[in-house]
Amino acid sequence: MLKSDHDNTAKNADLTTDLLMEDSVTLKKELDPKKPATNINSFLADMPNIICMSHLRWDFVFQRPQHLLTRFAQHTNLYYFEEPLFYDGAQPRLDVTTREGGNINIVVAHLPNGLTPQESDAKQIELIDQFLAEHNLGRFIFWYYTPMALEITRHLQPELTVFDCMDELSAFKGAPPRLRELEAEMFKKADLVFTGGQSIYESKKNQHPDVYAFPSSIDKAHFAQGREALVEPADQANIPHPRFGFYGVVDERFDIELLRSMAALRPDWHFVIIGPVVKIDPADLPAAENIHYLGGKNYKELPIYLGGWDVALLPFARNESTKYISPTKTPEYLAAGKPVVSTSITDVIRPYGELGLVHIADTPEDFVAAIEKALAQREDAEWKAKTDEFLSGISWDITWQNMVGLMQIAVTEKKSAS
Repeated sequence: MLKSDHDNTAKNADLTTDLLMEDSVTLKKELDPKKPATNINSFLADMPNIICMSHLRWDFVFQRPQHLLTRFAQHTNLYYFEEPLFYDGAQPRLDVTTREGGNINIVVAHLPNGLTPQESDAKQIELIDQFLAEHNLGRFIFWYYTPMALEITRHLQPELTVFDCMDELSAFKGAPPRLRELEAEMFKKADLVFTGGQSIYESKKNQHPDVYAFPSSIDKAHFAQGREALVEPADQANIPHPRFGFYGVVDERFDIELLRSMAALRPDWHFVIIGPVVKIDPADLPAAENIHYLGGKNYKELPIYLGGWDVALLPFARNESTKYISPTKTPEYLAAGKPVVSTSITDVIRPYGELGLVHIADTPEDFVAAIEKALAQREDAEWKAKTDEFLSGISWDITWQNMVGLMQIAVTEKKSAS
């Protein structure tokens, strides 16, 4: 999940290509019985450019957008527009850098400080229009992660508009006041809406006729490396056992008080926290000899760190920002063969908690007790077999293929209606 590792994308691309070599790659019919199954190869052969509008920096963390969009980039050009950078003296321009041999283009507007929101939007519209003309992007699909981007793109005419609603952004700390209003507009504009989990699907399904749940998925081969005897990283190697770890962004979704209490309850246990600290003051983080903050790591390194833990943790706070999250870490931890303890996040309870794959607890005392049970589970062959059986049915390749199939149907329906 942390910082993108571009070498891994090539491996993912090869796997995707192998899957698409089959004569008939079809949608799972149970996804929506009203939609016919479809072969996606013909659609991919003539795939328009993908223009993604995102609130997330491409190189910050490797997560859902990167997993999905790198797969599109094997078949067409991806233009990933990040939010603008503002600084004194900036000359308005779009800065473009490439990844993966040029098919992935990261586009960032540079704008001067002091612009009003309206002036900023107007300048970005001008820059985007010029960019599309210069790059001859007459055919494109819009892929949105943030409804805020409608302010600078609503005048454009894509072949298809997809809103991948991976989070309830309006519940996040510092969310713009207009976000809810723009999300309502996005639901009117989008041809398809995908959601990042089941709970957020349930909250959005009545707002659009074509909403589909695509919960967090997994690159099993990558994280299964955590089951191997790997050489420990230097900054983790000397941390005593038992070790309990978390990787991800440390922000308002992370329950720092739960961590503080557990570390105090069990000073003989060691807690490893990997990831950047965002939107909270690092000084507010609990400090103790048995809490180890190792900073951000790249995607390639995560299985190595994960492999050195005894139990993996999901210590999320229970608040508005976590109400609809579907942590990608859940299947990643399990793919590494690690027992998992989580707070009562809906999309972790369903299905992982209900299936007995993950322990659920909320209070410090209950969380500590659940960790003790998880420690005993490490050699449980029945649990491992059940976990592996569950994981065998999910992958980012399957998720992406089903999304593409729905996109092909939507494009065909639009052409028929026009």
